[in-house]
Amino acid sequence: MTVSYFVSYVGTSADGSAFHQRYLDRHAPILRDMPGIASLVLHRPVAWHDPFPVNPAGIHLLAQMVFPSPAALEAALQSEARRRAREDFARFPPFTGTVLHQAMQSQTVF
Repeated sequence: MTVSYFVSYVGTSADGSAFHQRYLDRHAPILRDMPGIASLVLHRPVAWHDPFPVNPAGIHLLAQMVFPSPAALEAALQSEARRRAREDFARFPPFTGTVLHQAMQSQTVF
């Protein structure tokens, strides 16, 4: 069973391109140092039109960090790299909104 740790940036950034580039250039290398991390997947919004009434989430960026087990996630969250990542966020371009964190186990259905 793999475990994903999602960080959702719900809101807006004054400079969305600079925010995303900062994540790629500076933040991702810090996350790579987290012990046990298997992958980092960044999800960015695209234009879409659903013919049914839905509630768009308003997510500016969704980061998905994948770990091989809950124990590996716990070790990563206690790591020096995690501390550095939290400090690095203070140097991002201004962001207005809420940052949400969620750990979830994965089950591939098809």
